[in-house]
Amino acid sequence: MYKTGILNSDISKLLSDLGHTDEIMIADCGLPIPNGVKKIDLALDFGKPSFLDVFHIVKSHMAIEKMTLASEMKTENESLYNVLKEEEIKFTTESHELLKQHSKHVKAIIRTGEAKPYANVILASDVLF
Repeated sequence: MYKTGILNSDISKLLSDLGHTDEIMIADCGLPIPNGVKKIDLALDFGKPSFLDVFHIVKSHMAIEKMTLASEMKTENESLYNVLKEEEIKFTTESHELLKQHSKHVKAIIRTGEAKPYANVILASDVLF
């Protein structure tokens, strides 16, 4: 049995397979998942698991070069925006509509139970050397 790390085998494999600049997404329970993009569905109930629970676990196991947020998060989910901007990760913003288009090109979307608006982030993988 796995002693440390992420116990979810789909997420563990996803992170192991990432190369430099590959992207994944952590999403709220309402984000539409594009056809052809792998969905790792963790949602159990509204708010469970939360976006931040999943984000912090993934962050502790992934080298992240940058993250992309919906620009609407700044006003529509200010508390989450304030938490994410304090992370020591470069970030950019784009409209929610563009973020949904961008999601068509990620390796996978990890769907959380988060039920607050615009709780979505695209994470670009960094290189360890």
